Amino acid sequence: MRLKILSTMIGLPTVIATLLATETVWGDEQNQQLDTVVVTGTRSAGRTALASSVPVDVITSQRLQATGFSDLARALEFTAPSLNFPRAHTTPSAANTRAITLKGLSPDEVLVLINGKRWHPSVVINTNFAVGRGSAPYDLSTIPLAAVDHVEILRDGAAAQYGSDAIAGVVNIILRKDSSGGSLQTSTGITDRGDGAYGDIAVNKGFAVADGYINVTGEVLKQQSTNRAAVDQRYDRVTYQIGDPDALNINLAANAAFPVLNDSELYVTGLLSRKDSTNVAGFRTPGTSPLFPNGFGPQVNPILLDSGLTVGLRGILTEEVKYDLSNTFGASNADFRADNTANITLGSKSPTSFDAGSVNYLQNTVNASISRALPEILAGGNLSLGVEYRYEKYQIKSGEFTSYTGSGAAGFPGFNPRIPVDNNRDATGAFVDLDLKPLTWLTLGAAGRFDHYSDFGNATTGKFTMRAKANPWLSLRGSVGTGFRAPSLQQQFYSSTTSVANGANKAIVNVGTYQVGDPIAQALGATPLQAEKSQSANIGIVLTPLPKLSLTADFFRTDIDHRIALSDALTGPAVLAALKNAGVSDVQQAAFFTNAVNTRTQGYEVAMKYLGNLTDTVNYGVSMNYAHMPTQIRSIAANPKLPTLPLLSQHSLLLLTAAQPGDKLTSQFKVSDGIYEAILDVTRYGEYTDAPILDPQTFGAEVVVDLAVSARLSQMVKLTGGILNLANSYPDKLAQQDVAFKSFGGSFKYGEESPFGISGRTFFLSLNVDLP
Repeated sequence: MRLKILSTMIGLPTVIATLLATETVWGDEQNQQLDTVVVTGTRSAGRTALASSVPVDVITSQRLQATGFSDLARALEFTAPSLNFPRAHTTPSAANTRAITLKGLSPDEVLVLINGKRWHPSVVINTNFAVGRGSAPYDLSTIPLAAVDHVEILRDGAAAQYGSDAIAGVVNIILRKDSSGGSLQTSTGITDRGDGAYGDIAVNKGFAVADGYINVTGEVLKQQSTNRAAVDQRYDRVTYQIGDPDALNINLAANAAFPVLNDSELYVTGLLSRKDSTNVAGFRTPGTSPLFPNGFGPQVNPILLDSGLTVGLRGILTEEVKYDLSNTFGASNADFRADNTANITLGSKSPTSFDAGSVNYLQNTVNASISRALPEILAGGNLSLGVEYRYEKYQIKSGEFTSYTGSGAAGFPGFNPRIPVDNNRDATGAFVDLDLKPLTWLTLGAAGRFDHYSDFGNATTGKFTMRAKANPWLSLRGSVGTGFRAPSLQQQFYSSTTSVANGANKAIVNVGTYQVGDPIAQALGATPLQAEKSQSANIGIVLTPLPKLSLTADFFRTDIDHRIALSDALTGPAVLAALKNAGVSDVQQAAFFTNAVNTRTQGYEVAMKYLGNLTDTVNYGVSMNYAHMPTQIRSIAANPKLPTLPLLSQHSLLLLTAAQPGDKLTSQFKVSDGIYEAILDVTRYGEYTDAPILDPQTFGAEVVVDLAVSARLSQMVKLTGGILNLANSYPDKLAQQDVAFKSFGGSFKYGEESPFGISGRTFFLSLNVDLP
């Protein structure tokens, strides 16, 4: 289904005019939904999203659950136009971490906070040819949706306030604080093809303890695989599995706070997640191994364990001075198995199951800050000061010998780094953040931060903000700032061999990824990684012509220098010579991380929200949001060692800049009488371009329509049924199938780039029971 954005924008004034002409009656709940106090992007107490100097989206738990999705990342994707959730479906490293992107940038260029505290990224790094290639993202599937109170999305660079990674912005996930009540939620669904069945159950409960609260959540999600592979015309049967993997996710969350001492409280946040999934790698043809005369699809089974714990103390030192001391620990571990496969080198003596090794990452952050209100200076203000210490550690543990010897286990050769990987680093930082109101209608802000990393050195960043309230219904806002992103330990030291369809005619070859200090990588042009540096600017307008109508428009530019990317899978005589000189014989291509490109992302985002009443008992809501966010290349670094060997191919460059939609429209139409409720979500994804087989291919814009209808069976029970992807939209099919026919037999109908997946229409049913 196609939809021209022009026609949408032409129709928008008509919609608004209709809304303005409608009589409205407002309750307190509706007022809260239109504008909400936020804690992201500001350290001044009581500031709302519409009164902020920078654009902040607030997405409530009701809005997230109304999407019909059980996982947080997918729910966010359909509510925020600048946020995308690229969903690779054949690559184990990309398909098993639910990463998000902001403004079309990389997944690791957005910072994720839990209750305002820096969370840890996933240990799994995306080495596949998919969106986010080369990044170690934050995995939002580790957070149970039922534990979320709301999400604040800061759509502005904020490294001067929060440190590394906040180049595109910040996603702050606020957990529930209820001291009573709760909910029991269960849902199930299946695609119209009869696959992809899932079942989810989640329990949330609040308890009042010692004049404070403990809020706990448990969630279990069982997902069956989907498969959209075509018949392999070489063998007249389906040989590939192309779709979502089988998965079992178990998530736990706890959020608590208790008063202690005088005017202070002890707070604790904990998360624990276990994910077990099975991904089928590329089909190995008959004759590849004597153990599988009819060919085989290797099964890659990663078991991911994530845990995080924040313990802190905050309170009031004097009437104006507040303090916050905290320690946040996070760990991400992934154990890999390869099943239903063989090590070709070992012939008939090969095992068919392998322990392929593991990767481990931990992060510990100590934070201390004070904040003082400045009511006596001009028209008021706020001053915050803080320091931070962070420790990180990264390890790769080798698999069993048979998993990596020779050609290694087909589909996922076991880890066996040429240089042992057991690395750590320290980072210290200090910041100052000042808000000042020279006049009652003018707010100015300035923030500065200094960070020192033990591995690459120093980074100094700054930011200035402004908000001017021209009259009660019109405000202007803007910001300029600098930022940085430190090269992650994963990017500096990751080392492995993977099987990738990247040979001639997309034949499967072994690609070695080597850390930048490896002689192989250095011989091919690797140099020590630098930090990414960014310059950003934002200018916007906020309109509230009616008390219940808000309109915002923000224009932005983000320039990033020295973007870190995983090089192309390099091949040719120079590569083979470097491999041979290092004694490596079972690898055909090589890759490493590099600061290879400078980019510019420039665009705008507009948003409209309106809530009203059709009658005394029937209310409705309309929201429309549009983001235009194309990225262009400003310059590409030459290979310093081998100038004739480019570090990034056209395919790699497109994954960085054009493989996500250049624009996106999200809209919701909701009507409710307190007993029955209907919600229609319409999301339009703009064009995107990649080179999945050989030449660049532009994939057309698509519209995804979701419909949900709810009925309150009693005061405490609500039943919801709906259809996701009502029109059964799919991305354009891959062109140039003939180029890869020898390797795939026409199995791949769709590429890895689809922003909304390839599962098609899905039916779901959910039941929510309020707990006392």
